[in-house]
Amino acid sequence: MRWLPRRPRTKRGVLAAIAVALVAVVLAGAAVIYFVIFPTSSPKPFALSTTTVSSPVGSASALAGDWTIGAGSQAGYRVREKLAFLPALSDAVGRTSAITGGATFSDAGGRLTATAASFVIDVETLKSNEQLRDEHIRTIGLQSATYPKATFILATPLMLPANALTGAVVDVSVTGVVTIHGTARRLTIPLQLRLSTSRIQAVGSLTFPWGEFNMTAPSVGGFVNVTDMATMEFDLDLRRA
Repeated sequence: MRWLPRRPRTKRGVLAAIAVALVAVVLAGAAVIYFVIFPTSSPKPFALSTTTVSSPVGSASALAGDWTIGAGSQAGYRVREKLAFLPALSDAVGRTSAITGGATFSDAGGRLTATAASFVIDVETLKSNEQLRDEHIRTIGLQSATYPKATFILATPLMLPANALTGAVVDVSVTGVVTIHGTARRLTIPLQLRLSTSRIQAVGSLTFPWGEFNMTAPSVGGFVNVTDMATMEFDLDLRRA
C-alpha cells in the first residue's frame, strides 16, 4: 500500500507546518539576496602598475619640488561581510577618485626626502558594486553624510632609500595623522613606492579595528554584519605640480 504524507491533525500542527515552510522560504530568500545584492566577487587590493617606467631618475635633485595628485589615483575601504544565515564571507569594497592634495620632496644630501604631504579624500563619493551598501554607509559605520572627509597629513619627514632613484619598487613606512569619522590618530602606514622623472606612484593599506576611529562595525538589521576590522587602501599617482 502506498503511504501518503501524514497531515497535521490539529490547528497547532497546521501552524507549525506553515512556520517551517516560512522559515525555508526566508532562508532561501536570504541566500538569493546575499549572492545577488551582495555578490562575493570584489576588486583586488591595489598594486603598483606594471607599466614600464621611464629611465632611472639619477639624482634626488631631479625630483625635488612639489607634486600633486594626478588622474588615476584612488582610495577606499575593504571590509569583510557576513550574512547572518550563511557561513560565507566576502569582501565589500568601495572606492573613489575624489582625492586632492600633494607632497613636497627635497634633496637631503643626495637622498630624496618627503618633507610634507597632505591628502583629502571625499568619502561621500565612495562607490561599491551595490547601491544599497553605498546608501547604508552614509548613516552607519563610516557615516559619510556626517563625516564627509578623510585626511592624511605627514608628521615625520620620510627619507627614501637610495635605490628608489633607480626606478626600483621600494618598501617604506610613512608616519602621519590620519583623520577618519572626525577622529584623528597618529599612525604609521606601510606602502610601496616607485619613482620616475614624470610620476611618483604610492600604494598602501592600513587595517584597524572600527573602534580606533570611534566607529561601530555596520549591521543591517542583523541580516548583514561586518567583521571587527576595516581596511583603508589607496593608490596614489603623483605628478609635477
